Amino acid sequence: MHTPSTEPRFSLYYDYKIYQPWLASQHPEQERKQAVIVGAGPSGMVTALELARYGVSCVVLTAEQQVSHGSRALAFTRRSMEILQQAGVAGRMTQAGLPWRFGNSYYRGQRVFRMEAPYDANDRFYPLINVQQQYMEEFLHDACQANPLIEFRWGNKVVQVEQKDGYVEMEVDTPEGTYLLETQWLVAADGGRSTIRSALGLKMEGTSYEGRFVIADIKIDLPLPTERLAFFAPEWNPGNTILMHREPHGIWRIDYQLPEGEDPEEALRPESIKARIDAQLAMIGHAGKTWEMDWSSVYSARTLTLPDYVCGNVLFAGDAAHLLPIFGVRGANTGFQDGQSLGWHLAFVIKGLASRRLLDNYSTERVTAAREIIDEAGKSTRFMTPPSRGFRLLRDAVLSLSLTQEFVRPLYHWRTSRPHEYTHSTLNSQGDDNALFQTGPAHGAPPQNVLLGDDNYLLDHLGGGFELLYFTQNETVPEDLMAVVQEVRARGVPLNVVGIGTGQVIAGADHTLDDTAGAIRTCYGVNASGAAYLLRPDQHICARWINLDAMRLQAALNAALPQ
Repeated sequence: MHTPSTEPRFSLYYDYKIYQPWLASQHPEQERKQAVIVGAGPSGMVTALELARYGVSCVVLTAEQQVSHGSRALAFTRRSMEILQQAGVAGRMTQAGLPWRFGNSYYRGQRVFRMEAPYDANDRFYPLINVQQQYMEEFLHDACQANPLIEFRWGNKVVQVEQKDGYVEMEVDTPEGTYLLETQWLVAADGGRSTIRSALGLKMEGTSYEGRFVIADIKIDLPLPTERLAFFAPEWNPGNTILMHREPHGIWRIDYQLPEGEDPEEALRPESIKARIDAQLAMIGHAGKTWEMDWSSVYSARTLTLPDYVCGNVLFAGDAAHLLPIFGVRGANTGFQDGQSLGWHLAFVIKGLASRRLLDNYSTERVTAAREIIDEAGKSTRFMTPPSRGFRLLRDAVLSLSLTQEFVRPLYHWRTSRPHEYTHSTLNSQGDDNALFQTGPAHGAPPQNVLLGDDNYLLDHLGGGFELLYFTQNETVPEDLMAVVQEVRARGVPLNVVGIGTGQVIAGADHTLDDTAGAIRTCYGVNASGAAYLLRPDQHICARWINLDAMRLQAALNAALPQ
């Protein structure tokens, strides 16, 4: 019998709520579900909200009865905030968080590198924002609870999984015992120690690094800006690395690398943590400063992924699909992208708008994204935690040279997480004008936001299906294009037409955006009337044209929805 803790977790700044468990005895007999999501973290809840956006119901199972403990995922990227805007929680994240865009690296008391993330008027969100994971989970849970298509089951732990002919059967344990639950599709978003991945005997590929870090969240008043601070090989922790981040509510996170061979349990003893935090505070000029411990944990850097995120009727997302090092804020941010992608892919298959081949595309795209991240994160990880004597010699040489030589300092760059571009996706149109554009987002790229007026941005007007951005100086969308749009809509495919003109209302468009100043045309590399972009439901570009005609629009939609 599963007995999750009903004692609110300790926190100096967050008020933990205990949710009542879902018990089978209090509900009618279970019918087979369209989709069940196991895991109530970032990827699981974003998947649920995306499924619901397209009219697909789902059940979310989570073994606990409260949100996660500690800050965990902390820094969220601009693209993650754009995804969370679609989920309806970006406003609350912005109110709760601390935005930032600078990162600093120090060696022997000298700042040897300063990273500046790009930011301009077209960006609704800062490059990064710090919000503790408990708040992010609370906001997403509230959005799920408000949606009638999402059923949340706290205190429900999956203990057994069996694939049947076209569906999945699960044994779920609760505080009153077990029950059976059947689903057409099972989404495994149950974290790095995925029970479902283990039950199916699936193995990840990649590298686990030996370096271990302690995360310590402390309450302290430090007169420092919200910027990432990295300290290399300080005297109190020779050869190792320390990271610092400001969090909301007067909390600071300090991540420090442990000496090789140190036992993690010993490292988490209060006296050990206190000695090291005091040493770090002394090093930055705040010796003797009073602080309180909120939460601590130990982690190691891993760069691992499943080779395929589809196994029968089980789909993987987030840490259940891949394990990525935190250097470069990759974990939850990659999980958001997984959830956004999986949500529309799965919804379209469930609704019969595309064949199962669409799920193969989800796997191919997201595995490729994970491998790209692993390649970049591996470089950062090898610099932060050299895995061998050779790598350490190279790293130490960079540290030494950086004190006087400008040319080596960019090697400190931590390669911040960025959205993957599905450049080679099979959903991209092969007969469009992608190669003829000089600027603008190309095949597979995420959209570029554009400021249209006071607190009014292009992405505020997108979301909920395919988007056809049609640029015209005329007062109507051509009839032959509208005929294709109407035929696709008649099949149940959500397709919105956004007319981008110079002040007049464009007949046939669902929305008209005034681009008299040319801001959208400039960002999207459009010079003539009749140009267009086709965006997938996850907003990535799948086609663009200098001059769109009905035949090529139909071909692009056929490519994006394999039958």
